[in-house]
Order: sequence, then structure tokens, then C-alpha cells
Amino acid sequence: MTELLVLLAHAVAVLLMPLAMVGIVNRTKALWAGRKGPPLLQSWWDVWRLLHKRPVVSEVATPLFRAGAWVVLVASLLAALIAPLFGAVAPLQFSHDFIVFAYTLGLARLFLMLSAMDVGSSFEGMGAAREASFTAFVEPALFLLIGAAGVASGQTSFAGLIGQWHASAPAWLLAPVVLVLLVLLQAEASRVPVDDPLTHLELTMVHEVMVLDHSGPELAAMQYGAAIKMSLYAGLIATLVNPINVSDHPLLAVLVSLGLMAAVAVVVGCIESLVARLRMRLVPPYLMGASLLAAACLGVAGWLRGAA
Repeated sequence: MTELLVLLAHAVAVLLMPLAMVGIVNRTKALWAGRKGPPLLQSWWDVWRLLHKRPVVSEVATPLFRAGAWVVLVASLLAALIAPLFGAVAPLQFSHDFIVFAYTLGLARLFLMLSAMDVGSSFEGMGAAREASFTAFVEPALFLLIGAAGVASGQTSFAGLIGQWHASAPAWLLAPVVLVLLVLLQAEASRVPVDDPLTHLELTMVHEVMVLDHSGPELAAMQYGAAIKMSLYAGLIATLVNPINVSDHPLLAVLVSLGLMAAVAVVVGCIESLVARLRMRLVPPYLMGASLLAAACLGVAGWLRGAA
């Protein structure tokens, strides 16, 4: 019964938390700028408004263009169901499911790039090329981090790897792992300093330039998919930081995790208010630094397991 309640809370969080986190980020940035800012529910109204608009599609676009947005959304939802948001339990949980998690996000990224190139825009092709190059630095960091958790916990499922971290790894190793996840969040969700979701200069865009031709429901799907990616990485951070065991106190653990996810949104908003977007040539070294830090975590976890 406890596991069923946690799974239900997971499904509700996957649906509601992404846009709520976007609202928290925007409110945090507004406070730093000394403005009143948009309401917390503004993102919901924006998506609702887009869902009721008629899309405008380029004459040269194929059905792949419109299908890409929905593949991105469905793949993001599937990855969020595999990611453990509230401890060592997830709706979709099986041995080595972290491989499916990584390549489901890869599938979303692939269709995002294909739908961008389908309209024949040079600007969107440029954004797709940048997205592809950044992926080469993001995926190693994710797999090295998963390897570190696997060595530390001895588990084979994603929920087991993350949920059993407290019982199998020293507390001081938590900080670099959370830092790597924060960098992955910035890269996957197109946040500062990797990308700027509010920029209007095509030459510096990555994600935003790839969705320039999307409108109506397809644009809503793209925005919701990006918000889901931010929330699932925030959920991973919350699971690692949360000191409450979900099997002992399920309700308290869920509430604490939700609060920690909101705190991650505040941190993202603070970073975007205090740090400028990196120059394009500095983004690969930034992401490579996350991979090197994840590799160091893997080495430390292996050394600790060998010394035990």
C-alpha cells in the first residue's frame, strides 16, 4: 500500500512539478531583478493558451516536423517515470533501466534535432549541430555518474542506485555528485550557463533556435518536455539529498523531496540571475569538467568499495 501511494505521488509530480518549477525559477529571477514578476501559475496559462492555438507549419515541412514535438514529450515522460523522484522506487523499474533512461532522453534529443532540420532553416540546423556536439559531453557524465552509484550501492536498477546511495556511500561524496547532476540539468533543460531560454539572438541560441518554427500545441509540447527534463534531474538531486527513507515515512519523504525539488528550482533561478551565459566555445569544457568530476566520483567509489 505504501509503495502504491509513492508511485501515485510520483505520477502526480511528473505531471505537475515541471511547470511549477519553471514558475519558481521565473519568480526567483524576478526577485533578484527587483521586479514583481509573473505569477507562479503563468507557465500553466502559457501552455493552455498554446494548446488552443492553431499551429502554423512551413510549406516545406514533412509530418516528421509535427511528430517530433510529441516524441520529445512522450520520451521525456517515459524517462521521468524511470527516474526515482522519491527514493528507491519508481513506476518503471527493472534491471539496468538506467540504460533505457539515458537513451530515452537521447531519443527525445534526436527527434528535437530532426524536427529542427526538417524545415530547412539554416539557423535551426545550426542549433541542432550545437545540440549534437553538447550531447557528446553530456552522456559520458551521466553514465560515469551512474557507474559511481552502481559501484557504491551494488544495485542494478536506477531507483536502487540512487535510492540506496545514503546507505552505501560516504556523505562527503554527495556534494560532487549533486554538482554533476546540476550541470546535467542545465544542459538537458537548456538553462544558463549552457543555454539561455530567454535569448532572442539566433547566433547564440541552442534549444530556442530549434523550436523557432514550432507553434500552438507542438510548441507547448516542446516547452513541457524541457520542463520535465529539469524536474526529473531536480528529483534525482532531491532523492540523493533527502535524509528521510521513503519506506519508513512515505508521506514525509514525498513532501521533503517536493520541497527539495522546489529548492533546486530556486538555485537554478539564482544561478541564472547571478551568472552570465557562457561563450559557446566555453560550453564543451564546462560539460567536460562535469564528466571529469563524475569520473573522479567513480574512481573514489571503486576505491572505497575495494577498501571495504
